[in-house]
Amino acid sequence: MGDPKFLRRMYETPKHPWEAVRMDEERKLLEKYGLKNKRELWKAQSTLRGFRRQARDLAARLRAGEPQAQREVDGLLGRLTRLGILHTGSPAIDDVLALTIDDLLARRFAWVVVTKGLAPTPWGARQMIVHGHFIIGDHKVTRPGYLVPGTEEALIAYAPRSPLTNEEHPIRQAIRERSAPSSAPPPMAPGPAVGGP
Repeated sequence: MGDPKFLRRMYETPKHPWEAVRMDEERKLLEKYGLKNKRELWKAQSTLRGFRRQARDLAARLRAGEPQAQREVDGLLGRLTRLGILHTGSPAIDDVLALTIDDLLARRFAWVVVTKGLAPTPWGARQMIVHGHFIIGDHKVTRPGYLVPGTEEALIAYAPRSPLTNEEHPIRQAIRERSAPSSAPPPMAPGPAVGGP
């Protein structure tokens, strides 16, 4: 069990610390989703591995004909559907095995805020969340890594006491400028040369 002062790590780290290909993929994911460090990515990967491990175990128990296994499959699929990780109408246990790390990271609070157009960048969303500028329903949420259920996604808004509720706030203007299509005319194709010798 261990000493309560020195808690056991709840995620797995890579077995080999210096693999160039894996490090490049991790760096791209950190930049895309605005993660603070690789530890957040490793936690998400461990969570995804747990879902897959549970799905493999349940698939084997279903083949063996265990009656309890079907109830546990329904519970796992229901949980992943409520979180918005599984999108299909009637998910199966094989859909859990096909999940990628992007499916899980896309449900993080910081990324959902960016996709809803409430923050300019993932890094900006992270800072705004930590500083308490967003609510889900009536509750202020300050954890960028919170996995947003599909039912709560529509309830995300600026906190009532946040200065970002003002439409003229510079960050709100920057968000509008980023989302607005460019008004510059499209570049013209080069035509034949005018005039000649």
